[in-house]
Amino acid sequence: MTISAVVAIAENHAIGKNNQLLWYLPNDLKHFKQITGGHIVIMGRKTYESVGKPLPNRRNIVITRQHIELTGCEVVNSVAAALKLCAGEQEVFIIGGAEIYKLALPLTNRIYLTIVHRSFEADAFFPPISMQEWMETEREDFEADEKNNIPYSFITLNRR
Repeated sequence: MTISAVVAIAENHAIGKNNQLLWYLPNDLKHFKQITGGHIVIMGRKTYESVGKPLPNRRNIVITRQHIELTGCEVVNSVAAALKLCAGEQEVFIIGGAEIYKLALPLTNRIYLTIVHRSFEADAFFPPISMQEWMETEREDFEADEKNNIPYSFITLNRR
């Protein structure tokens, strides 16, 4: 099973503030939907709360220490328990937040990375990415346009 992280980060590795995204890039949202559609997405409770509902056309697994039920989601208490539910899957997607990325990164084989070419003030960050451990296998760079007001890049990294 390929364990993939899907994340959009600023140049300073910022991913969020006050449980909210820091930018609005419609192309990145479309890219995310395209990558994860029809697959399993694994997220932390705070990420689930910021989204507000299960992501459509995906099996949603939420990791939390709380004993809660979330309609349309499977709830577990660890990354290991989430991955156990995914036995037999070809690829599963870790979609945040910061704590879940940190816990899952050592197990991750691929990162679908969007780099937003700007720095932001934030309280949630993606862990450092060592290019000794990762190899860039795909990259598309985009200039800002009328819908996406910040330059960004879609990059695929595979573990060496």
